[in-house]
Amino acid sequence: MPPEAMGKVLVIFAHPAFHRSRTNRVLVEAARSAEGVTVHDLYETYPDFLIDARAEQRLLEEHDAVVLQHPFFWYSSPALVKEWLDLVLQYGWAYGEKGDALRGKVMAQAITAGGPEDAYQREGTNHFSVRELLSPFEQTARLCGMAYAEAFTVHAANHIGDPDRTAAGERYVEWLTAIRDGSASLWLPGPG
Repeated sequence: MPPEAMGKVLVIFAHPAFHRSRTNRVLVEAARSAEGVTVHDLYETYPDFLIDARAEQRLLEEHDAVVLQHPFFWYSSPALVKEWLDLVLQYGWAYGEKGDALRGKVMAQAITAGGPEDAYQREGTNHFSVRELLSPFEQTARLCGMAYAEAFTVHAANHIGDPDRTAAGERYVEWLTAIRDGSASLWLPGPG
């Protein structure tokens, strides 16, 4: 694909204890190596949680897709991701009257979960699928007129060894490339 035809992906990364994370470290390094991908670390940029909403909006405007990468804490995201969503995706900019800045872009999640894959189904320990648990994010994408791609998930992230982490990093680059090139599997197609 010629460079002018490639999309640009913004990875919004948030991990409050990144120094202890082995799997997310591999994923972040992999994302940084992917062409057309920008990694933006929220905890590094905003350790005080004082988010510059306009600067974040400019970053979003410069990209075609946004990936929220984070550990899957208590079936959701770390607090700073929620704060970012609350402050950056403003009425009149991201949604609502004249709020079309994100319309037609893609949103996705890249998560590391502590439990094994079979725990995330109706019969499993968590009783819900990853998609069901991520539904508030999918609805956020819908409200903003965005497509929502199938999530990238690393299960049992605290229990896998280095070879599996390396393989996850390689799969992550492939998934980010599919997001960038518009060939990713979508859970929610964009507005038609």
